[in-house]
Amino acid sequence: MKLGDSLPEFSLNNQEGHLISSTDLKGRNPLVIYFYPKNFTPGCNREACGFRDSFEEFSAKGAQVIGISADSVASHQKFATHYKLPFILLSDSKNKVRKLFGVKSNFLGILPGRETYVFNKEGNLTFKFKSMGADAHIEEALKHI
Repeated sequence: MKLGDSLPEFSLNNQEGHLISSTDLKGRNPLVIYFYPKNFTPGCNREACGFRDSFEEFSAKGAQVIGISADSVASHQKFATHYKLPFILLSDSKNKVRKLFGVKSNFLGILPGRETYVFNKEGNLTFKFKSMGADAHIEEALKHI
């Protein structure tokens, strides 16, 4: 994806098993969509908790936060409950949305990539960031909303 591109169309189940469609999200609020490798791993725990701890700042800017990984709906539900995550987690078990966004694997293709995308209210990409370090994703997303 390039800056200015429109939010791709996709539908995935959230941690409650409800189908969430990108077309329902577009045109409402700015969106922060972050892709992460796996629930209950050190870097992903840190990133999710960072988004959780900054959730009020994102909300104050009108932004909705969405995390996406290949983990199952059941795993997302446990992850969200355990860490008290106030935002949506989407299950991309077949990595279709990851591929749609062009998120590349890291470490010789072993680990799914960690990337964050910021879309404006109109659904256009205004910022994207790639780093295996978790903390910078929260800071950079907040700067670019």
